[in-house]
Amino acid sequence: MFDKINVNGNQADPLFKYLKKMQKGTLGDFIKWNFSKFLVDRNGIPVKRYAPNTEPFSIEKDIENYL
Repeated sequence: MFDKINVNGNQADPLFKYLKKMQKGTLGDFIKWNFSKFLVDRNGIPVKRYAPNTEPFSIEKDIENYL
């Protein structure tokens, strides 16, 4: 859980490959910085992606919509 993993490139962790495939970023399907956020619904489907500078509390309404 706390190991360093790759999130971009050929050696990217499968979870991040999936997240990026389902929710592409503004500049491409890579993760620009380590504070990128993904919102995943109850079924494990990524439904939104947020920029690294997005404050966690600012996505509260989105989270509530998917509870």
